[in-house]
Amino acid sequence: MLDVRNRRSIAALMLVGLLVPAQVLAHGNVAPQPVNTDALPEVGEEWLTENPYRADKVGDDVWKTAVKIGDSGFNQNCARCHGLGAVSGGLAPDLRFLEAEEYGDEWFAERFQHGYTQDGTTKMPTFGPILGQKAGWAIRTYIETRPEDGALDAHNDRIKAIVADLMTGTADGKAIKAELEQINSEVKTFSGAPVADSTVSRAAEVLTEDKASFKHAAELLELGLSAAK
Repeated sequence: MLDVRNRRSIAALMLVGLLVPAQVLAHGNVAPQPVNTDALPEVGEEWLTENPYRADKVGDDVWKTAVKIGDSGFNQNCARCHGLGAVSGGLAPDLRFLEAEEYGDEWFAERFQHGYTQDGTTKMPTFGPILGQKAGWAIRTYIETRPEDGALDAHNDRIKAIVADLMTGTADGKAIKAELEQINSEVKTFSGAPVADSTVSRAAEVLTEDKASFKHAAELLELGLSAAK
C-alpha cells in the first residue's frame, strides 16, 4: 500500500500530464525504435513489478550495461516528449522524479506496456509489446539514475582543473579515477537511487592509466560542464 508521500509523487507526475494541452501530448503516431538488449540477462515473459536490473540484484556490471542500453533506448524512443537525458521541457511528466522503488516501478511498467490514452487521444503509445520487457527495465534503470539538477555545481572548479590535468597527458590516471568516483558518490538522484549515472561516473569508467584514455575522459567532463551551463 502506498504511503502519502508516494501517492503524492505519482499523482504529481500524472497531474503534469493532465495540465499540458492534449494537442501537445498527442504523439501516438511515434514508431518505437528497436533496442538491442542481448547483453542483458533474461527476465522471463511475464512482466515483473520491480526493476530487475538494479545493482543490488544483478551487480554493478549488469547495472552499468542496463544504464547504457537504457540511455540509448530512452533517447531514441522517449526523449521527444520526456526530454533529452530525461530532463522534461514540460511536454510530458519528468520521469526523473519517479522513485526507485517498487511502487514507482509499477507505475512505469503500466505506462510502458499499455501507453496512456485520455478522452480518446493517445498521449503515449504502447511500447511494451514492441520493445519488450528487457528494454523497458533498461530504460527505467537509466531514468532513475539521472542526477539532480545542479548536482555537480559544487565540484565544477575541481572538474575544470581535472580536465586541464588530463589534457596535459601527465596526470595520475589512477588517482583521478578514484577522485571522480568519490565525487560521483556524492551526486544525488531525484529518484532516490543510490548511485547516479553522471558525466563524472562515465569519465571515471573510461579512464585508465593508458594516456590514450585521458582525452576521452576530459571530453566527457567538458561535455558535462557545458550541459550544466
